This record gives sequence, C-alpha cells and structure tokens, in this order.
Amino acid sequence: MNPTRTTPGPAGARLPVPPRTARNARSEQAEHTRARILATAERLFAEHGVFSVSNRQISEAAGQGNNTAVGYHFGTKADLVRALVRRHDEGMEELRRRLYAHHDGSTEVRDWVTCVVRPFTEHLISLGTPSWYARFAAQLMTEPKLRELAAEQMRHAHTLHAVIEALHGCLPSLSPQVRAERNEMAHTLIVHMCAQRERTLPDDRESAAALWNATATGLIDAIEGLMRAPVSGRDRPR
Repeated sequence: MNPTRTTPGPAGARLPVPPRTARNARSEQAEHTRARILATAERLFAEHGVFSVSNRQISEAAGQGNNTAVGYHFGTKADLVRALVRRHDEGMEELRRRLYAHHDGSTEVRDWVTCVVRPFTEHLISLGTPSWYARFAAQLMTEPKLRELAAEQMRHAHTLHAVIEALHGCLPSLSPQVRAERNEMAHTLIVHMCAQRERTLPDDRESAAALWNATATGLIDAIEGLMRAPVSGRDRPR
C-alpha cells in the first residue's frame, strides 16, 4: 500500500502528492533497460563489429535474463543501430546549434570547419573514458548497409546541413562535384582519426579531454587546408 505523501503548499498548507504508481516504476525500469542495452550494444559493436554480434549476445552481456530483450525493446538490429545513431546525434546537434549561432554570418572557412569538427570531438569528451562511439561510427562508414541506415537518421540533422551550406558559401570557386567530394574526404578523416584516437585514450578524464581537443585542432587545420586546396585539371567526379 502506498500512503499519500504531502508537500508544502501556499501559506504552509500541505498538498497531497500522488504516490509513485506501478506504471511509473515499470516505465523507469524500461528506460533503464533500454539505456543499458544501448551502451552494451555500442561497446560490443565497436569491439567486434556490428554484423559479428547477435541480439542474443547483447541481451546476455547487458544482464538481461530474457535473451529476446533487444528485440522486445528495439525491434531488429537495424532498429537498434538507428537508435544508437539517434542517441548520439541529438547531443551533437545541440552543440552544432550553439556553434552555428556563434558563427552565423561568418565568411571564414575555418569557422564553418570548426562547426563540423568540434561537435563530434566535444561529444566524445562528454562520453568520458573509455568511449566506443567513434569506433562504432567508423563501422557505419565502411559497411554500405550501415551507412545507409546512418544516412536515414542524418537527414534530421538540420543544423549540420545548415553548417555545410554555410561552408560551401565560402567556397564559390569550387564546383558542386568537388565540394561533395571534399565533404566526403573530410567526413572520412574526422571519423577514422577519432576512431584511432579513441582506441588509445588515457584513463584520466582530463588527459583524455586534452587529447580530444588537440585532435580537434589538428583536424580543423587539415580540413581547412583540404577545403582551400586548388583543383587540378577538370572537376571530378562526373
């Protein structure tokens, strides 16, 4: 039996507070289970590969007595991958919005490259150490089916699209084909460089953050140079 609690009201009056219901408790437990499954899946995917890990293995590693827990909470493996991408992109989009607001109106290539790089590395800093997301993201790039799933979710990253448009506005001499090609180069460099860094993160959180910041600066330098590089011969690809 759950006795009714009270809380101070106007002029010291005590107002009734509804007891914590069984439905609320179940909802909280389900959210906890989902978060645990997502964290476990991300680690196992990063360590062994998305297609090498079964939903059953994830359920067991997440401490779920029911081996079908992943299917119950997320559906298929594709749905689980989508949930992981969405989980991280929401945090990165918020960081992008802040940087976009700060640099809005800029005509400097470096400012917009910063808006591309920093949300990724700042998000990785927020994950602490060890983290697994950069290695998971690298797999999304190299496997066509996973890349397609990630692309579906990235269509909702509206601030990222606005950042890319602003970056392209600073590079009017480049054809759309060359800009698209360099976007791909930059994306590959960011994700795979961060995946490499993630493997060797120091245990100390402060040292890990310093390494991520140094990595971000190096990436911004390199990608600014990439975007400004001259085009030799005719535009590619056709």
